[in-house]
Amino acid sequence: MFKIQELRGVLPALATPLTRDGAVDEPAIQRLIEHVLAGGVHGLLPLGSTGETASLDEAARRKVLAAVVKAAAGRVPVICGVVQSQLASARADVNAAAELGAIAALVAPPYYYPIDQATVLAFYRNVAAGSPLPILVYNIPQNTKVVIEPATLATLAHEGTVVGVKDSSRDFDYFENVCVAMRDLPDFRILTGSDSMLFAALAMGGSGTICATANVAPGWVVRLFDAFERGDWAGARSHQDSIIQLASAIRTGVFPAGIKGALHLQGVCDPWPAAPVAALDEPAMSRLRERLAKWELLAATPLKP
Repeated sequence: MFKIQELRGVLPALATPLTRDGAVDEPAIQRLIEHVLAGGVHGLLPLGSTGETASLDEAARRKVLAAVVKAAAGRVPVICGVVQSQLASARADVNAAAELGAIAALVAPPYYYPIDQATVLAFYRNVAAGSPLPILVYNIPQNTKVVIEPATLATLAHEGTVVGVKDSSRDFDYFENVCVAMRDLPDFRILTGSDSMLFAALAMGGSGTICATANVAPGWVVRLFDAFERGDWAGARSHQDSIIQLASAIRTGVFPAGIKGALHLQGVCDPWPAAPVAALDEPAMSRLRERLAKWELLAATPLKP
């Protein structure tokens, strides 16, 4: 039985493989899960931002999570992303995540309308009330227009409403303040969503990462974590340098087209993002292919779109 309080390490923020017509590609989900598990990841996060959850309808979200849980087959824990602007919809997604086998839900605050911290508190308290799953906070203000202030997060954590946070703000001052606020709660999970901040986040006491590059090079991210855990900081810094370069390479096109393009070149899935986002064009794919080849991250036989 997986316990959220013990979660540490690397969780890929999973891409959602889709067919050209936008349908969920379940065989490709199976390939993706085997790909990341072969890299040694410690858990899985479907239906986050990289997973295009805000662009998928309810039926597609349920199909994705069911396919990920089935493919994981109990080998690692699955945490489900929940991004809803309506309280009832957020609750429904959390309940569905529990029914389909997730061990926790990573919940973003309501988006579209800017909200104050009192509303943030009320939202998470209402989601957590009667929730069948532990709740982690998803701080990604560039997408939601809402910063979950460290003091707000500390209030929710100390009252037992939430059990962790994924911080994707890329604001290291924010991350440090969260770590300081949680020093007396060693079971509280603090995960960075920034590929380029993992080494620094671990040094500050973070639990690990939920990140996009772990789709493409899961072993690279795991080796950084492992090097840090054994006290090899020079090695960890070197691995961080490599991840920064990879993250830069796959941040091309309209997100997450670069990630899907890389996975396509690796033979994992087709390159199609959810509509209306376009796949990378051939010049961009050629540049990406060249960089992945240099790093020996290409498949022997890429898929045909």
